[in-house]
Formats: sequence, C-alpha cells, structure tokens
Amino acid sequence: MAGTTLYGFRRSVYVRIVRLALAEKRAAYDLVEIDPFVPGGVPADYLARQPFGRIPALEHDGFKLYETGAIARYVDEAFPGTDLQPKAPRDRARMNQAISILDSYAYRPLVWDIFVARSRPNPDEVAIAAAATRADTCLAALVDVMGGGPFLAGPELTLADLHAAPMVAYVRRTPEGEALLKRHKAIARWWQAMDARPSMAATRFPVEEATQST
Repeated sequence: MAGTTLYGFRRSVYVRIVRLALAEKRAAYDLVEIDPFVPGGVPADYLARQPFGRIPALEHDGFKLYETGAIARYVDEAFPGTDLQPKAPRDRARMNQAISILDSYAYRPLVWDIFVARSRPNPDEVAIAAAATRADTCLAALVDVMGGGPFLAGPELTLADLHAAPMVAYVRRTPEGEALLKRHKAIARWWQAMDARPSMAATRFPVEEATQST
C-alpha cells in the first residue's frame, strides 16, 4: 500500500510523538484509530502489525515498523525536511539521554500518576504527591541536560523535544503540573516555545481541543 499510515490512538502520548515528527517534516499521512483500551483489546488484525498490541505502528510504502523510538528516527531519516537529530555525537547523545529519561522515569509520574490520577473521582492525594516528587526529579534532570539552551538537546529542536511535549501537555493541566512548571522556569519557557509550534496545534489531544472550543 503506497503512502504513509499511522496506527494509534489520538489520546496517546506515544502516538502524538510520531505525529509531531511527521508534522515537523510536513509529511502527509493517514491516521487509523486503534484504541488499546476497548474491551477485548486491540483488533486481531492489528496484532499482525504489532504482536505486543501496543501503539503506535507505522506503514510507509509497504514498510512496516513499530516502537515509537524506531518510528520517530525512521521518520526523521526517511522523509525530507529539517533534521530532527543532531549530527554532533555529543548533542545526539544528549538527545538520546533526554528521551531515555522521559521513557524510563518521567512518563509514568507525569501522565498516569498525576494527570490520569487527578482526573479520577476521589483521587489518591498521597499517591499524587509522591508522583509529583518523582516528576520534580525528572524535570530537574531535563533542565540539567538542557544546560541553559532553549531546547532539550541543544540550540535546535530535536526528537527529544517532540518526546517531551505530549507528556508536558497533559501534566500542565493539573495543579501539580502548574506548580512544577513554576518551579522549573527553563521547562516553562521551553513549553511556551513548543506550544506555539504549528506541529503542536496540528496534533492536539482531544482534551486540548475541547478546552479551546469552550
């Protein structure tokens, strides 16, 4: 099948990471909604694309790929446009370090343990406070990686910024997220620059679109 098709859920952080990469490359694609949370799980035919049932997955001119990191790097290297990975080894290492911090330590507290937990009836305040402490450590580590620069891995936008933006887009909608951004002013400045990018507007989460329409 010719063209580019992304399989995933619009509410997913990791699907949005790939959508941001595609948007920054100005690449046209079709989005096929795959909801991993429906009763019974993902459709059986999707498991042929992703045997673990996770999202996203990509098909580009017949080439099939899954795992967000692999897809984002492939999009950067296979599509024309501005490079999203630094060429200098140390800058690229910083990018990969930031992505690893986000995946290993930041995603769970920022998204699930703060944003999702805060959205539930009768949230567990003790658990949320503990998650905010872990998130604070993560943001401090990212500020250290930034080293005073405007982006997470140097002077130019990279895949690290596209990895972080969907996570921050969620957590900032909570009181804990607002407090974290006030505490980490470098991240707050970074977020303002990221949120103004056309790629962010083109890939907004449904909850962001609902807020803007009210």
